[in-house]
Amino acid sequence: MIYSVTGTLIHTDTTTAVVECGGVGFKCLTTLNTLKQLGPTGGKVTLYTYLNVREDALDLFGFFGQTELDCFKLLISVSGVGPKAALSILSELSPERLALCVATGDSKSITRAQGVGPKLAQRVVLELKDKLAKGLPDQFSSPELEAAGAANQAGPAAEAVSALVMLGYAQSEASVAVGKLDSSLTVEELIKQALKMLAHPL
Repeated sequence: MIYSVTGTLIHTDTTTAVVECGGVGFKCLTTLNTLKQLGPTGGKVTLYTYLNVREDALDLFGFFGQTELDCFKLLISVSGVGPKAALSILSELSPERLALCVATGDSKSITRAQGVGPKLAQRVVLELKDKLAKGLPDQFSSPELEAAGAANQAGPAAEAVSALVMLGYAQSEASVAVGKLDSSLTVEELIKQALKMLAHPL
């Protein structure tokens, strides 16, 4: 219905951005990631929008980029994930980081989002794994995602990732670190080099 709004940013708080277009202020519920990119009030902005229709309200959601909007739509397609939980997840994780968490099965990182428990985070990973791989391959492809995918195959790399997770690292960051290494190395060597990389990220 409303694809996007472009106008002057006249107000922001921790959950909303108001964009004035032709004398009308559109209140858009949004994420912390979008708010960080909007700049100060008074500037011209464009937000890509999603209109959520309920019996008692019309809620407009706005996002700085098309990718974040697409990710929001995917999240609310997961059973049990409403717009509020989706905003919370995207306030904690960028779309690229969320894609990495889903690809590596890292539901623990998703639980860092306010109001998202372990069961809901696991459902997000389970239901979005195929959708992210098939629906948005171009937007979410990255060297990190490719590295993580390589590390999740069975063998020494997968064993090294499991060991790093037991040491307290997130599944996603462990998978990326191991995936960037030579797959012919032993498990011990993979762990050793990955620990160095994680201790001194580029």
